[in-house]
Amino acid sequence: MPQLHAVLVPAHGQVVVRLTGDADLSTAPLVEDALVQAAALGTPQLVVDVAAARFWDSSCLRTLAAVTAELAAAGRACRVVGAGATTRRLVRAAMLTDALVLDGAVADLPGAPAPNVVAEIPERRRPAPLPSRGQSGQRLVGAPSVR
Repeated sequence: MPQLHAVLVPAHGQVVVRLTGDADLSTAPLVEDALVQAAALGTPQLVVDVAAARFWDSSCLRTLAAVTAELAAAGRACRVVGAGATTRRLVRAAMLTDALVLDGAVADLPGAPAPNVVAEIPERRRPAPLPSRGQSGQRLVGAPSVR
């Protein structure tokens, strides 16, 4: 059974919710409970630290987006910190880039597509040829290894 731990760390003007473990469908109620408790403290800003969250799925991200929207409607803010490349890709895949405030834009990832671009696929009419081998049988420079 996946485990998730949520710790609330109140500070002046903000409260930090530190998530550790697996954040998925089975733990979404715990994520929601922690966020609601943090929001109830009434600070202007809620910070969600996800650096130690090993696994995310869209259900927890959607819960986070809903709480973020509620706080924004009340003139408060919610910010996500510590989001690694995998979490950022999931935010992009779940189409939540406009709903969540991350500590750095999702598009700042190396190789991230331009905003509103699903993917740029080069046009190819024929499959790429298999890598060539020189007379000695060694792989030529730049050709991928095929076994």
